[in-house]
Amino acid sequence: MNPVTTAPQPPRRVLRSRRSFQRTLESAKRTMVFSEIVRLAIDSFKTSKVRFALTALGMVIGSASVILVATIGLTGKQYILDELSKIGTNMVDLGYSGGGTAGNVTINNDFLTHDDELAVQEQVPSVAYSSPLLQMHDRVSFGGGVVKDVLVLGVSPAYRQVRNLVILSGRFFDDEDDTTHTKVAVVTVPFARQMFGTPDAAINQTFQLRGIPFTIIGTFKESVDTFGSTEIDDETILIPYSVARYFTGTDNVKDIFFSIRDRNDVEEAAKEILAVIQPRHQPNSVYTATTLTAVLTTAAIVANALTVVLLLISAVTLAVGGVGIMNIMLATVRSRIREIGIRKALGATAREIKLQFLIEAVFISLAGGILGTLLGLALPISARMFTSFTIPISPWSIIIALGTSVLIGIIFGTLPANRAAQMDPVESLKYE
Repeated sequence: MNPVTTAPQPPRRVLRSRRSFQRTLESAKRTMVFSEIVRLAIDSFKTSKVRFALTALGMVIGSASVILVATIGLTGKQYILDELSKIGTNMVDLGYSGGGTAGNVTINNDFLTHDDELAVQEQVPSVAYSSPLLQMHDRVSFGGGVVKDVLVLGVSPAYRQVRNLVILSGRFFDDEDDTTHTKVAVVTVPFARQMFGTPDAAINQTFQLRGIPFTIIGTFKESVDTFGSTEIDDETILIPYSVARYFTGTDNVKDIFFSIRDRNDVEEAAKEILAVIQPRHQPNSVYTATTLTAVLTTAAIVANALTVVLLLISAVTLAVGGVGIMNIMLATVRSRIREIGIRKALGATAREIKLQFLIEAVFISLAGGILGTLLGLALPISARMFTSFTIPISPWSIIIALGTSVLIGIIFGTLPANRAAQMDPVESLKYE
């Protein structure tokens, strides 16, 4: 018997080369088909420029509204945070809330003292400035027998930095005034206008507090109008703490304000301040260290929520533009039925027909999105170039606008593309 012989097998390296060549060839074919589809889409736009422009107009308006809404939302958020920051985001307000025990007796007068302020300054390195607050409601008399009930606050010179006060005329009392117990005062702008006509006219005027003459050396206001929600009223007089303590006869203070060097350390500094204060007083005495960090966080959350709501509203405009794209693409499919039949007769697959009309829809949507994005960016960029305002621009708004444009084109272009792909080539060729 003759031995059975088998055909020689090609080496494995040759088989791998053949598979690689086939994959490359298939990839090249797909690239050629895709480039042909893109070219056909561009030719279609060239033949109906007006229709293309009007269809893309809805996306232009929608994309521009997304950019502008995001810009307005970010600008409003930044404005709110800046206004709140002027009150003193680095500030910690230390106050006594009550309580305390001495043996078996409950007491309610375990107040803060000036020594507490000094202890915190020594033990909490993040504290930059501090000021006690000694509050008095008293009567002051002016020349001509005029008597006014006003709020008198005894504070240190650092109170100006801690509370970000704005001096409109004159000056604030300094360390020398506080050390030498100089009888000077600064008054609020409304008080100066009421008593003397203008803030400038109040400078060097005198008044008497419990028979002791004081000289007005400056007028001030808060950086932000707090509408009476702080310790400062419209009719408030500030005098040095070293002078005010002699009117009360005690070192007790209502509050102590601290300014922290770094805004990011405020919450930790508040805990350290309480840790220093608590052992210096009676057990069960309650002290609170209030900061604006929670207020700023809440304000940022609210501003972000409003921006998201406005973005969702502007997204309705994009959806309306998408409906316009779907309508015009359905009309396009109807007017190109014979073209679809001819392409299918020449070998175009349903997938290629679907891809062609889907790409046309995406092109319309994306072109409108790009133009709308440029128009939306024109306002904040122009404001930066020609004014002193710095309007924030969010990269996310640009990504959302362009990404949504592509998504709208895909979603609203799918129905017309499917309809074109499902057409019968014979019936399409018969269509008149």
